Amino acid sequence: MQYCLMEAYQIFVVEDDAWYGEILEYQLSLNPDYAVQRFTTAQECLKNLYKKPDLITIDYAMPDMNGITLFKKIKETNPDTPVIMISAQENISTAVELLKLGINDYIVKDDNTKELLWNSVIRIREHQALKQKVEELKEELGHKYEFDKIIKGSSPAIKKIFALMEKASNSQINVSITGETGTGKELVAKAIHYNSERKKKNFVAVNMAAIPKELVESELFGHEKGAFTGAIARKTGRFEEASKGTLFLDEIAEADLNIQTKLLRVLQERELVRVGGNEVIKLDVRLIVATHKNLEEEVQQGRFREDLYFRIMGLPIELPPLRERGNDTLLLASHFITEACHENKIHPVVTLSTAAKEKLLKYHFPGNIRELKAIIDLACVMCNGAEIQPADMKFSVTKQKQLAFAEEKTMEEYYIDIIQAFLKKYNNNVLKVADVLQIGKSTIYKLINNDKIKV
Repeated sequence: MQYCLMEAYQIFVVEDDAWYGEILEYQLSLNPDYAVQRFTTAQECLKNLYKKPDLITIDYAMPDMNGITLFKKIKETNPDTPVIMISAQENISTAVELLKLGINDYIVKDDNTKELLWNSVIRIREHQALKQKVEELKEELGHKYEFDKIIKGSSPAIKKIFALMEKASNSQINVSITGETGTGKELVAKAIHYNSERKKKNFVAVNMAAIPKELVESELFGHEKGAFTGAIARKTGRFEEASKGTLFLDEIAEADLNIQTKLLRVLQERELVRVGGNEVIKLDVRLIVATHKNLEEEVQQGRFREDLYFRIMGLPIELPPLRERGNDTLLLASHFITEACHENKIHPVVTLSTAAKEKLLKYHFPGNIRELKAIIDLACVMCNGAEIQPADMKFSVTKQKQLAFAEEKTMEEYYIDIIQAFLKKYNNNVLKVADVLQIGKSTIYKLINNDKIKV
């Protein structure tokens, strides 16, 4: 592994035997990237910890302090600094105790010490480099989830959402996100997490509707080996995985009353016991929930516990449907066009024609942002020129009640649509449609003759 460090890698060698200390210092100094500083007492080392060394090697038997005590004091001041213990003791129990305390390596003084130390430092540096890379990636991930990067729009409705997301990110309060399917509830949850002080810990997402009923408890709280048939090993639950981070429970309204009761207890007590276990596990988890249902109505209907509702409600964020966001539709469409052209290697990037923009702005979008993306992805592929035309965009509405108001139209246009739909239903039987709609058959024939209705 290559290292790109601007400054020398600082190593403290703590060894009371001057001769042996010189050997260790010489061995490590063979690498020109290492800046080695040697101390003969534990106190000297402690007084110099302000220099923030990258690594410390310590002798177990120091004249003024034993190795365990020195290690603990180092960790109190510099908790992230790795420590290697070099000792003449070959007692296995001592090594085990130190490893349990968090020592990075335990090396016995013998003929192989120099080589073992050299290799140990290399391994530790590799681990530090990987850890640093992970931190950098998490930082990049945080930038990725900046509010205005994940939610495109400048409408008043979306600006209110930004303000609420900022309040959520700056606090520890639970958050409940509501909104129609496809409005971006999980993206909002991720943005809150990655802009909060918990951003370096896990964001764990669970779709409650996707887990079989009999496995929900084990999935959330974990289980011990042998807790039930098929439990061949201990399983860590999602709550534990989200320790010091954020747990996102999507479609929370799908949880049955039994699980709701257990969720309430865990949230109230801030602790859990794995299925089939006895150990009490303390929790430090930020909870964000989401649903497309009206939880108040679910409570009134007896399908959701009222006490759990008040426990999870926290800061409510209601995402507006796309049809209420005005020109945000065009901003999102432009963003999706850029993505689709890049993914499909379409150059130059196509644009929306004026007629296509008008069609988008009139559409109701029952599937919200998710539907808009699907429409744009297909339109980019179907487009034959530099501009997307209305014919390139295919609107698919599956429910009749959505069809009625899927687009903004004139009364005459709705009138024609209704007649057209009934003609299709009754196999173009004009007399039957006229009777059902209680209109004159001549009216239907006139529309057919004027090419306003197709049969």
